Amino acid sequence: MPRPQTPGRVDRSRLRSLAAAFTSLTAVIATSLVAGPASAVSPAGPCALERTDDHHSEGTDTWNAAYPRPVRRLDAVMVFLSFPDSEPQVEPAELAADYFPDTSRFFERASYGRFRLHADPMRSWVRMPRSSTSYGIKRDWDPGRRSAYLRDAVAAADPHVDFRRYDVVYLVADPDAPGVDSDATKVVNFDQPLRADGTDVRRVVTVFEEHPPDRNVLAHETGHVFDLPDLYHRPRDGKSDWDTYVGDWDLMGSQFGLAPEPIGWHKWKLGWLSRDQIGCVDHGGTHVHSLDPLAAPSSRGAAEGGKRMVVIRTGSSTAIAVEAREAQGNDSETCTEGVLVYRVRSAIASGGGPVEILDGHPGSSACPAASVYPPLADAPLHVGERLTDRASGVAVEVLGTDESGRWTVRTTLP
Repeated sequence: MPRPQTPGRVDRSRLRSLAAAFTSLTAVIATSLVAGPASAVSPAGPCALERTDDHHSEGTDTWNAAYPRPVRRLDAVMVFLSFPDSEPQVEPAELAADYFPDTSRFFERASYGRFRLHADPMRSWVRMPRSSTSYGIKRDWDPGRRSAYLRDAVAAADPHVDFRRYDVVYLVADPDAPGVDSDATKVVNFDQPLRADGTDVRRVVTVFEEHPPDRNVLAHETGHVFDLPDLYHRPRDGKSDWDTYVGDWDLMGSQFGLAPEPIGWHKWKLGWLSRDQIGCVDHGGTHVHSLDPLAAPSSRGAAEGGKRMVVIRTGSSTAIAVEAREAQGNDSETCTEGVLVYRVRSAIASGGGPVEILDGHPGSSACPAASVYPPLADAPLHVGERLTDRASGVAVEVLGTDESGRWTVRTTLP
């Protein structure tokens, strides 16, 4: 079936017309996933994986209380830092507008209105005590210089900011300062928190972006504040493809992705999907499920208790997840639609591949001009298509769609 190559131009009428077709296309996925018995049932349900000590573990049985959970309003402060060796060329208000309200709107859509990120940008520059070049700012930052930068930034901001009021701290450097490296933007977690205004500052987002910044970069970094892992693969040479694990399908893989909506697993982890919105398969057999598109607004699905994701438990720390992705909401620019299948491993740390998309169309690609990784841009299954994971034996088949837009999916666990 031809697939559109232009973002935002998905041929839905043709997709719907295939509702009765069964083309028996089978994609066999080779994987290192080993099926095994599920662990004891947690309060989150039999398909919840155990949270491990691995950094940003994908476990969903409990919440890591060291991180704020985004299920309410959280307040963020934006501190704009200038340096003695550079005069800022833009006003703080211009930089704030690079990120807000877009970042807040992204999370409001992704959470079905369950989370609101309120930003409080400072109106003036805060002058750092040392030149921008003295800190050696870069992606793999010398820990000593990085610590000096953070201490100086918090100390310089302290007279102007009541840190007790904020859940999230953004330290935004003057983008035109000569020592600022746009590749160094990241979240920093302190082994020993800094103290300011009688409160612990445990983590900050250090922003070194150009003006205008990378698309969705602040939403990606804010995801780390909420204990979400990096889903990209960092090649050893630093030059090969970074997006081989998930491609465009979640902004924690790439902030440039055409389909940046957080995967259903992350919505479950963050508290945006409830247990009754998740279909759970924890025993062998064949099951049929009806799925609302993940990015559909709460007026269709979430508020009505519709299912957004199916989880097939395959081991003590492994599962396969299934969800429907369409060109709407945060995914409005995706150039393919269908049922996305991926594996989750809760005992794999951030950056090590805790989530991997299973390619429903191996050997082909899509959206070469816009996708961050075209081989996975056409990963979703269409009506009549089937995918089987060779190692676990889990099979997923898309049976059709109905007039309400729900997708009918059949899963088989041996």
